[in-house]
Amino acid sequence: MTDDIARLRDLAAHGELGRLPAAERILLRPAAYKLAHPIVFDVAYRPVARKRGHHGCARGFRHLGECCLDGFHDDLEAVVERMLSITDEVGDLEDWTARWAPKIAIDAYRARRSRVGALQRPRPTEWLSRALGRDPWLCALALRIQEWAGMPGGVGVTLWPVDSWAARQGITAAEVLTDIDKVLVAMRERPEWYHRHIETPLGHKTAPVGGCPGEGVGDPRPLPPGDPGEAEDARVGELATVAVEAIRAGLGRGEDAAATVREVLRRLFLDGTGADEIGLAPGEGSGRAERVSVLLDDAVAFEALVERVLRIVLGPAG
Repeated sequence: MTDDIARLRDLAAHGELGRLPAAERILLRPAAYKLAHPIVFDVAYRPVARKRGHHGCARGFRHLGECCLDGFHDDLEAVVERMLSITDEVGDLEDWTARWAPKIAIDAYRARRSRVGALQRPRPTEWLSRALGRDPWLCALALRIQEWAGMPGGVGVTLWPVDSWAARQGITAAEVLTDIDKVLVAMRERPEWYHRHIETPLGHKTAPVGGCPGEGVGDPRPLPPGDPGEAEDARVGELATVAVEAIRAGLGRGEDAAATVREVLRRLFLDGTGADEIGLAPGEGSGRAERVSVLLDDAVAFEALVERVLRIVLGPAG
């Protein structure tokens, strides 16, 4: 991973990240996430969490609640996507990330809200303030309701984060629920506005779920969703497609064939997390990584593999 991050920096310095073939950018994505992760949290998400009063979430990544966690991952993904599309020369990739992450995160946040129908930047409106009697607390609560409706993540036991709002206001949860009802009644005075900006975004939130089937003592184990062999074949096919494109791109840059094949196979098959086999019982894994590792260490077998790969990548004319 360290080598991949170094290559990421080098490509950025030469303005080549955004010019790479899609398959190569896929290979660099883990390194981009690793580089950007702490920076995005510190400069883009921690200030937002503090502004929302989520001081526990602001303590660190491991303390993020569900809603904040979803939002952080969305922001991180947006920054990584932008990073991998850089075509300008960037001499300090970490500095670029720190400078651009807040703006990228804000743009991504507004785009996500817009997609579900939520207001991008909730603000007090004259008609709603008037309907709420210009009560400062109710007007502030109306803004929180509008903001919450468009935030990513699921709902909890109640539709609204009542406990959090009650703690910030210094009142009881029951009082907050009563005040929420007052605000919603006022919002429904404009049914079309309410449906578009409150009801529709809330419909995209997920309800809380119980434990997984088969977790309880004596529960029958659920059947797997499909044939593990078919899933493995599909996964190998996906990796093979990425490998062919990445090797072809490396050869196009004049890189050594054997070194290119070795590097691509290492990244795709040996640097993974093993998440695709996490649901398998002990001994049921594909053993894919082990076989590739043995193959790379066997000089004769590896030479034969390179020849076969080149025939596939270059075709009959190669």
